[in-house]
Amino acid sequence: MQQFDTIAALCRAASAPADEAARREAHRRWASLAHPLGSLGLLETMLEDAAALTGSAELDFDRRAVLVLCADNGVVAQGVTQTGPEATAAVARGLAAGQSPVCRMARTARCEVVPVDMGILDFSPVEGILSCRVGNGTGDITAGPAMTRAQAEQAVLTGAALAARQAAAGVRLLATGEMGIGNTTTSAAVACALLGRPAEDFTGRGAGLSDAGLARKVSAIQKALAVNRPDPADPLDVLAKVGGFDLAGLCGVFLGGAACRVPVLADGLISTVAALCAVRLCPGAAKAVFASHVSAEPAGRAVLDALGKKPLITAGMRLGEGTGAVASIPLWDMARAVYAESYSFAQCGVEAYQPQGG
Repeated sequence: MQQFDTIAALCRAASAPADEAARREAHRRWASLAHPLGSLGLLETMLEDAAALTGSAELDFDRRAVLVLCADNGVVAQGVTQTGPEATAAVARGLAAGQSPVCRMARTARCEVVPVDMGILDFSPVEGILSCRVGNGTGDITAGPAMTRAQAEQAVLTGAALAARQAAAGVRLLATGEMGIGNTTTSAAVACALLGRPAEDFTGRGAGLSDAGLARKVSAIQKALAVNRPDPADPLDVLAKVGGFDLAGLCGVFLGGAACRVPVLADGLISTVAALCAVRLCPGAAKAVFASHVSAEPAGRAVLDALGKKPLITAGMRLGEGTGAVASIPLWDMARAVYAESYSFAQCGVEAYQPQGG
């Protein structure tokens, strides 16, 4: 299993170039199949990108897992959520018991669910939950930094190690998820800092806030940005000051996926914001980021645009837990079934389509 002792070493590993010869081979295979050229759209380019990442046009995604990183956020003290931090622990236990929404969806997608405690408040070990605690929840970002820079680095390296562990176990498609009351607030704050947008543009209702609750959430993000002054040129600084342990860990998962050449499915807002942090830290990590869906949260589309990624699904989803990422896995299976098993133009006796300009 690959080990990453420093952020710099992780970024060097994640920066290995994509294999363009493998991409071309995958493209040739698509073009040889008996169907109009490019007619499966993103399903075709997705597999070509995966070939370039993995270094092989012989694609196999039979082993898949979703990492669900769980952590609490001190900003909930500002009334930005309907529930308190006790909900994070309750859902984490539901993940371990196989009872949460992503668990039900994952069964259909033949995907293993791996819950991870990155810093659930006052949480005792539970069988079925990996303990990778960086701290006992984060600080209230309206009063100061969420965590120290050292903790942010630890969380990123922890996420990368989780990805590497899955790759070493034979997982060839990795989905990302999270659970943490208050993390739409932290992710919106990170997105505002990285993209230079005001809080009112990127702040949504999360799990269903009232107008008054939404106003408190906007105010909390505005205050957090003013108090902490995160440096948009330094993603680790942004994560440390206004992020969360789940966000930082997911950033590491994307970097680890790039280093291990495993496709990583971004989920909704929290996950894509983490992917943006990873790409800002290491532009070469973008080759491992695959968008599953576009979140219904206000910043969802803008963050995907900043990543240059197109979602497979537009369904108004915003549940979290990795549900959007897992929902896209059957599309990967269908795309690969066509790619690997369909007959060719030669086999069906039809003249192959040729690209035509003009």
